[in-house]
Amino acid sequence: MTDQNFYDAIIVGGGPAGLTAAIYLARARYRVLVVEKDRIGGQITITHEVVNYPGVEKISGEALTNIMKTQAQNFGAEFMSTEVTDLNLEGDIKTVTTKKGELKAFSVLIATGANPRRVGFTGEDTFRGRGVAYCATCDGEFFTGKELLVIGGGFASAEESMFLTRYASKVTILVRKDSFSCAKSIVEELEQNPKIKVLYNTELQSVEGTDMGITKATLVNNKTQETSTYEVNNDTFGVFVFAGYVPNTALVKDKVALDESGYIITDSNHETNVKGVFAGGDVCIKTLRQVVTATADGALAASAMEKVAASMHEKTGLVPEVPNAKREAPEKAPETSQATTVDTSDNSFISEDMLPQLNAVFERMQNKLTLEVHSDGGAKSLELLSAMKELSALTDKLEVSEASDGEHLPFVKLIKNGEDTGVAFHGVPGGHEFTSFILGLYNTAGPGQQLEDDEVNGSKSLTKDYDLKILVSLSCTMCPDLVVAAQHLAAINPHVKAHVYDLNLYPDLKDKYKVMSVPCTVTNDDNVSFGRKSFTELVEHLQKI
Repeated sequence: MTDQNFYDAIIVGGGPAGLTAAIYLARARYRVLVVEKDRIGGQITITHEVVNYPGVEKISGEALTNIMKTQAQNFGAEFMSTEVTDLNLEGDIKTVTTKKGELKAFSVLIATGANPRRVGFTGEDTFRGRGVAYCATCDGEFFTGKELLVIGGGFASAEESMFLTRYASKVTILVRKDSFSCAKSIVEELEQNPKIKVLYNTELQSVEGTDMGITKATLVNNKTQETSTYEVNNDTFGVFVFAGYVPNTALVKDKVALDESGYIITDSNHETNVKGVFAGGDVCIKTLRQVVTATADGALAASAMEKVAASMHEKTGLVPEVPNAKREAPEKAPETSQATTVDTSDNSFISEDMLPQLNAVFERMQNKLTLEVHSDGGAKSLELLSAMKELSALTDKLEVSEASDGEHLPFVKLIKNGEDTGVAFHGVPGGHEFTSFILGLYNTAGPGQQLEDDEVNGSKSLTKDYDLKILVSLSCTMCPDLVVAAQHLAAINPHVKAHVYDLNLYPDLKDKYKVMSVPCTVTNDDNVSFGRKSFTELVEHLQKI
């Protein structure tokens, strides 16, 4: 069968379970598609260090899942970036409805993961981003020298608490039960850390504070019902929540069997009660939610899905055609073999492995851009100027000009056809923001990443002026999604201006907007919002202002 939207298997979700299943199915020469609405990798991408994945001594969650994706692509797995809106799981051929159209397959794997659970203590929503946080990697540095309360008694709580001691003066872990639910060796390491204290049978009842942050917390012993007050003399403190996850199973509610907590019920092959429909990863019932168990789920499901595909080939006579070359997600520029060479040194802004992807982007850019560097002559300004000159040397689509005016120097402003595009980056766009900066160039110069019809219509609805300050940390793995969305919106809508700030360089912004979590979106200097936002979510947020 030559229908380009017909597959042996469709995987909904690009975390470790989905990626592993894609590797197994593609290696077995079946046509498989991974559909992911956010970024590939899932929740593990926000984990700073993974140290318990067999065969890998130490690696970041993002790096580990990037390797998995590359493996899957190398075997021929296809990827699509879009949102699944509905599923028809009846019959031999399943239909997956997305914002990019309908897809069909013999089997479907639900690997949609889970989101961090809110605890529900009084003040949790009020102080989110201003003292309450959920990602140690993203927000730990904002609490340097301060005391922290950590909520949770599992592996994530233990691991992230040890990571937080790099910044905090003291970490007190509140464990709801009388023991941790992770390995004893990890608990022993916690107990030996002089910066960590553990309170068992203890829950956080409420937090109070001021515009500067949290100043008081009320704790309760759930055995004795005695309450106590946690305060730090003349200082604020932080609360990090690692209290488990809520499964993302709204898509399959009333379509497959779920338990009372909303997790998908499967058999030993990870097949649901609906034939040809499988589930893996954090959406499943399990006693341990780790990368290693997610990958095991994906492998088991894929093995069974291979058998489904083979039997369906024989039964229906339909055989999806596997493309000779792997496909990239529609919004990415195609790779090219005509790579520009550059002399990369230890101090280079650009490494050799970045060049093929950069050249692919430059080749597709439709307009020339001027990288207008605004500097004050300091060390960071010289670093930014050097980085932009190195980037522009790779292509005739970019040129560099210099200026010295403006606030929060240094910054680079994107100029197209002599006009300010509204897109700028304050600081040096390295770390996790390098890729988002390159995508900002691509989206500004055109044609840019593909948008859904509803995304285009949503952007056109914004007819007021919106001055966005996107406050980020270069170590934050959740920040790039918001940065790309804001820059793309500014590139296509003249009413929107998106300036991105490396918050570590501009403490006045942190103090002005009382920021203790990233990413942070400040709109028109008075509306402050925290958390990752997709293009659609950003548009919806601005529509309400």
